[in-house]
Amino acid sequence: MDRDNSALALEAMLDLDHPIKTDAADFARSRLTNPGTDAFDADRWAAAAEYGIQGLMIPTEYGGAGKSAVEGALTFEGLGAGCADNGFIFALAAQSFAMQRALITAGNDEQRSRWLTRLAAGTAIGSFAMSEPDAGSDTGAIATTATATDDGFVLDGTKAWVTLAPVADVIVVFATTDPSKGHWGINAFIVETERSGVEIGPVQTKMGINTCPFSEVTFADCAVTTDDLLGNPGAGGAIFTSAVEAERAFLYAAQMGSMERVMNLTIERARSRRAYGQPIGGFQAISHKIADMKLRHESARLLIYKAAELYDRGDGMTMAGALAKLQTSEMAVQSALDAMRVFGAEGYTTDAPVEAELRDAIAGLTYSGTSEIARNLIARMMRVDRPRPKRPAS
Repeated sequence: MDRDNSALALEAMLDLDHPIKTDAADFARSRLTNPGTDAFDADRWAAAAEYGIQGLMIPTEYGGAGKSAVEGALTFEGLGAGCADNGFIFALAAQSFAMQRALITAGNDEQRSRWLTRLAAGTAIGSFAMSEPDAGSDTGAIATTATATDDGFVLDGTKAWVTLAPVADVIVVFATTDPSKGHWGINAFIVETERSGVEIGPVQTKMGINTCPFSEVTFADCAVTTDDLLGNPGAGGAIFTSAVEAERAFLYAAQMGSMERVMNLTIERARSRRAYGQPIGGFQAISHKIADMKLRHESARLLIYKAAELYDRGDGMTMAGALAKLQTSEMAVQSALDAMRVFGAEGYTTDAPVEAELRDAIAGLTYSGTSEIARNLIARMMRVDRPRPKRPAS
């Protein structure tokens, strides 16, 4: 492990105002502010690419910066802290930590050269399609098929809730060549959205993160070749698992940043709103809520940077990533609820800044696997489902 990067992980844990984070926050405040629409903003996407967001963790030989996971987490924490448009930051993170990770780790030189340079430059947008109407966390149950032909495969099926699909140029899509093999029958393909047989559905209406568009993607007699296969035959399940493990930890760095922003809004409200002749922050019922927000935020930071450090070391991070995702996603919702309570009746109105934060935070309970899936992973790794062997009778 590189000593400098190991030191950076410790700095990230200890320094709430690390320069990488504060620089990203300043950029986000100045260049990524929502212009007042729920539509995807291509201009802001280009501005993010100019700053280096999409290329942050792409290797330098493909036009990226080749930064570590710790640097990536610091940057996205800053973006979340500096920009109130959680949907747009989520869109950047989804491409960076799911789609691009799959391409970096499993793609061949031709696939990486063709797509990573464009993704890093912001001239192409990538999407990641595993979930289906009847298959979410149970990846072995996917129904999208890849039927072998003389030249490759034909894809048929529908993917659901695909992040960035309405604006994507290329999709990493997972399909089964043999449903009887479950997880082991899955393959991954990299497919242009303009290819014949690919149909992008309309943008789906959501509770929050509205500037990150979702839609269904339907594949109907879509021909792909062996050159479009990502990784080895049958490796799709492993590619998905690897990408999602990284996504669980790093995608939530942005939500961790938004937790800090919500906490600061709440502190300002507690200091400026007066009742019974004093700032409401002087009442224990209010101050304790804010103290709890601080506790949640700090614990989420430690878990996320632990996961990032383990990833950079090449060590197993399944447990660390699940813990980071679980703590950050659930505590972000609780902190947003507490912020709304501190704001009082005004907090329930769309004029207040915290109402949208609550709707956005709820999304974190479902993407990268539900909280229940995270708990299943944690419990399984702790072997709580393994019976102790019976001791022989003495």
